[in-house]
This record gives sequence, structure tokens and C-alpha cells, in this order.
Amino acid sequence: MNNEQGDSTPLSDNERLKKESNFLRGTIENDFKDELTGGFKGDNFQLIRFHGMYQQDDRDLRAERKEEKLEPLLNVMLRCRLPGGIITPAQWLGIDKFATEETLYGSIRLTTRQTFQFHGVLKPKIKPMHQLLHRLGLDSIATAGDVNRNVLCTSNPIESELHQEAYEWAKKISEHLLPKTHAYAEIFLDGEKLSTSDNEPILGPTYLPRKFKTTVVIPPQNDVDLHANDLNFVAIQEKGKLIGFNVLVGGGLSMTYGDKSTYPRTASEFGYIDKKDTLAIAEAVVSTQRDWGNRSNRKNAKTKYTLERVGVDNFIKEVEKRAKLKFQPIKPYLFTSRGDRIGWVKGIDKQWHLTLFIENGRILDYPKKPLKKGLAEIAKIHTGDFRLTANQNLIVAGVIENNKSRIEEIARNHGLINDEVTEQRKNSMACVSFPTCPLAMAESERFLPEFVTKVEKIMTKHKVSNDFIVLRITGCPNGCGRAMLAEIGLVGKALGRYNLYLGGDRIGLRIPKLYKENITVDEILSSIDPLIGSWSEKRIGNEGFGDFLIREKIIRPVVNPAKDFYA
Repeated sequence: MNNEQGDSTPLSDNERLKKESNFLRGTIENDFKDELTGGFKGDNFQLIRFHGMYQQDDRDLRAERKEEKLEPLLNVMLRCRLPGGIITPAQWLGIDKFATEETLYGSIRLTTRQTFQFHGVLKPKIKPMHQLLHRLGLDSIATAGDVNRNVLCTSNPIESELHQEAYEWAKKISEHLLPKTHAYAEIFLDGEKLSTSDNEPILGPTYLPRKFKTTVVIPPQNDVDLHANDLNFVAIQEKGKLIGFNVLVGGGLSMTYGDKSTYPRTASEFGYIDKKDTLAIAEAVVSTQRDWGNRSNRKNAKTKYTLERVGVDNFIKEVEKRAKLKFQPIKPYLFTSRGDRIGWVKGIDKQWHLTLFIENGRILDYPKKPLKKGLAEIAKIHTGDFRLTANQNLIVAGVIENNKSRIEEIARNHGLINDEVTEQRKNSMACVSFPTCPLAMAESERFLPEFVTKVEKIMTKHKVSNDFIVLRITGCPNGCGRAMLAEIGLVGKALGRYNLYLGGDRIGLRIPKLYKENITVDEILSSIDPLIGSWSEKRIGNEGFGDFLIREKIIRPVVNPAKDFYA
């Protein structure tokens, strides 16, 4: 078998799996009938990902269950498809009920992919979960696996009138690039087995070489971290109207320890397009990556590595050829921030938007802080929508004047508004990691709150407590917590040990660089303490921490990741 580059290098086993899957069906249906295990067997373990699920277990319980001669507590995590992160109050109440009554943990987890996840769904509850989503007008198609995943869109732009059209493009892109197979409906919705043959005109019969991520971004806010994504449409407007997009391709943050052929990379500017050409360009970029991406080595299969291998200019020419149009020169655009604007904001549309800070995106009823109940109470009276952000927060959007005081009262009574939350905590983020993520090497979500408190003490000591440093923690080098676009990035190496990366910038345009490797929490704190002190004393104006480290030559900037990320 030849790979997509035309040579005889053997394909990875995932390519066999996809080819033999009968358009993602596999034998998943049969596994539901097997009551001897809580999991999925063989290829199905991978195939369920294309339907938005990962098989996991509670790693805190592994040893105990092994001692009792029980298999791990197998369950699935489901990630919903939610282009632009918008969900109605009625839909929210539906997912709240399922999380409360049918999952092991009872929580709703907001993710960095601007959607929500259910954690701890046992096998007998999987079909009812998908059928509930279907009744709510939702699904989990293509939120994992080698496909285009949930399409992000700037959540709360300053030019609020522009948001609706940008959001509509995010939905159109998502729908256009979805798998066309009937497998999802047949397996999970008990749909009728259709006699028509499946056809995948965009993704192809073996889908993409690797996962693919897309965003729609509205400057000046880079809240979706565009450089973490394969394909980005940066909105360009004139007189408040969307006229087109700058297209950036080839961003990505994951890497593999010990493999220097893997590295984070920022996206390359391809050019400007009129908005009417959006779907044609999206399809052309995806199909080029489909045909040119590395199907032999999955570690080098992402779009960023295809660009490095074939050259950006060659990739651009192929996209233009397939889309039958030419990119125009990039139009001016500027990003000034990427954090969510916590609290009330009044849009140009005269409606109010309340952004609620949700630490780590975990919505649960904590002692004296019943977040989940509070959001359910808001959903019962809210006439607008909810917007989930790529920073793991939630916006109660489109609040009418008559509801504003009542919604604020509910939010405060349930701990959803806390005026004591620092700027540092608002600008810190972590992936899920332990106990459910099978890739986790170190703690992340459970570790972040206490670690931020320790960083806040250092900030106070150096008289910068009113400021912030973009801090990201991820439990492994896979990149979910976007630590490779942080001013301080911690990447898990082992329990209690992390690699410390420094030198990213506040708006997410620069990759940080390794400062110290495989160090303890105390060593991390003792490393950043004097650097924060120097920043406090020597910064120029409102200079960010990462920019200061670069200017003072404490960190060398990463200019060409393929050559100098590890240098």
C-alpha cells in the first residue's frame, strides 16, 4: 500500500482501521450487546472517537479495582458539537438534567474547544445520551477523530453586530466539513440502515491524516487562540459589515517528548478572500491536507508538518488551484487581547452580556458554591442564549434590561459572580488531566487552583497583584490546555513534575520556549519568583511578562519552530 505522497512507506495502522471501518461503523453496534465489559473492543476503541467519544476510566480507582480483580471503571467522555459555542437555555436545561442524573461525576465541563463535555458515562447510558442530544437539536459528530472538529468563533466581540454573521459562517463551515456517513444515526439513534452507498466527497473514504481544527476570529480579540488551529478565518469588516476573511493555516501546539521532529507552530498567512469564497477555501485547504498529509507517521500528520515539508507557497498554490481562485494580499488586522471580558458588557445591539468566570470550566455544585444549580435557575428565565468561550467561561448573552438584575442576583447567590477573583486567576487555564484523561502524566485541573494561589502570593510580594501573567497548565504535551501559547506554560512530565516554558505573549502570537525541564512545583515557583521581581522593577509601561523576558534576552524568541524550538 502506498501512502498519499506516492512512496511505499507503510501506512499507520489508523489508516487500515479507517479503511476497514465501513465508513466509521465498525462493529460498535455489537459492543453494546456485550455486557461482560464496560468498554469497546479492538478498532471500536478508536472508532467511537469519530462520533465524539473517548473511552476512559477513573485512574484514581485503578489500583483498588485491580486488587478486587475488577476491570477498570470504564466509561466514556462525550464532547458535543457546538459551532461558535452557542447553546439555548432549553438545551442547557436538558444537558444539566442528564449530567445530574446519568453521569458518574454529575458535572458539565466547559472546554477549550468552546463546547461542553460529559464525563463518566457508562455504556448503558451512551445511546440514551446521544438520543437526548438529538432531541435537543445537538450531536457529537466529528468532535474527535481524524476530521474537522468543533469550529470556534469569537464569543463576545466588541463589535457585537458582527458576531451573528461570523457565527453563521462558523456553523456553515462546520456543516460543510462534516462526515457524510450515516453511521452516527444508525448506531446511536437507531436510525434505519440506508441502502444508499456512503460517499465522503471532502474527507475521503479514509478521512483526514489527523485531527483538524478551524476557527472564525473577530479582531481585536484572539479569544480562540487562532495559532493553535489548522485553519483560521480572521474577520475583516468595513463600516461594521463583514466583507471577507484573512486566511491563516497550519497552527498547532502538540508535540511528543523525545521526538524533535514534533513541535508547536504558529499559523501562516495565506491571504485575503471575499466572504462568498469561504466554503470553497475551507474545502480546498482540507482536501489538500487530506491528500498531502503524512499517513505513515501520525506524529507528523498534522497540517503544520505538511506545510513545513512541502513549503507554504506550494500549499497555497494547490489550495488556489482546487478552489479556482487567487488569494488577495492580507488586509490589516490587529489583536489586542484574548481573555474574556468578565462581568457585564453592553453591546452595540443595546443588549447586555454577562461573562461568568468558571475556573477550569468545571460546572458542579460545590459546598457554598452551587454553580450548576445557579446556571439552571438562570436558564429557566433567560430569553437570550448561552455562549461557551474557548477560555472555559460562560456568557449569558442577550440579556434584556428587565432580566438583568434578577440574573445578577441568581449568579451572586450561587457563587457564579465573585468580585474577589484576581486578574491572575481569570487568565489561568488548565486541561482536564487526572483522573479521567488516559494521556495525563501530571495533574492539571485539580492542581491549578492551589498553584495560582501561590503565584498570586509572588505577584503580591512584587507589587504586581493587580496585573496578570497568562498561565496555562497541561497534563501532557498533547496541547489541550494551550500551554504553548502562554507567558508561563507548564507541561506535565510526571506526577508532581513539569517542564517550564516561558516567553509567550499576552495576545497569543508567540510560542514560549523551554526554560527548565522536569522540575518540581517548588522549583517552578523559585524559578519564576525572581523573574517576576525583575519584571516588576524593570518593565516598560504596561509591558507583559513574556515581552519583558524577550526584551531582556532571558528567553530567545522562537522564530522558526522547526529549527529553533529545541535550540
